[in-house]
Order: sequence, then structure tokens, then C-alpha cells
Amino acid sequence: MSVNYGYKRLTTGAHYGGRDWIAQRVTAALIVLFTLVLLLSVLFTSGPISYDTWAGIFAPQWMKFLTLITILALAWHAWIGVRDIWMDYVKPTGIRLALHVFTIVWLLGCAGWAIQVLWRV
Repeated sequence: MSVNYGYKRLTTGAHYGGRDWIAQRVTAALIVLFTLVLLLSVLFTSGPISYDTWAGIFAPQWMKFLTLITILALAWHAWIGVRDIWMDYVKPTGIRLALHVFTIVWLLGCAGWAIQVLWRV
């Protein structure tokens, strides 16, 4: 006889809900921090905002580092959210696996492109 409560509770699934919940909050906080830093940088910039102004905002090494961390956090945040959507709503295993692979490739491509753009500035 199986017991489904208390100390001997039987569970199923992948067992990463709590870890992903925390990851979503931490990555969201990093994205908010980056947004605030960028917004303040733009607000306290004098004159018209041109390409040179944007390049100047992203030129310091600390801003490049913060942007890099934010790009990685955004990719991880998006992966967790989209993966959960695929797991919840796409029942055929083959289609779900294909969507997971497509999502990973797409997110890695977007992150790689964003990093390439960042380090050109």
C-alpha cells in the first residue's frame, strides 16, 4: 500500500520546480537591475541620443559585464518559461522534444548574437 502524505509521500516528475522558481526570481531581479541602470544612464545623458551616445553607455567594462550577465539571465529566464509551456501544453513527446531543441538553439543563437554585438561596441 502506498502512502501519499507525510514523510513517505510519493512524488513524480522532474523535481526542479523549486529551483526553477528561484531561478526565475533571480534572473528577473537581474533584468530589472539592468533596466534601471540603463534607464538612469539614458536619463542622465545630455544632448541627443545618437549611436555614439549608446556606444558610450556600453563602452565601460562594468557595463559590458552587466549586459553580458543580463543576456545570459534573460536566456535562462526565457528557457525556463518556454520549457514549462512546452511541458504543460504539448503532450506528444516527439513534438515536445523538437520544440525543446528548437528553443535551445534559438536562445543560444540570440544570446550569441547579442554578445557579439555587445563586444563590438
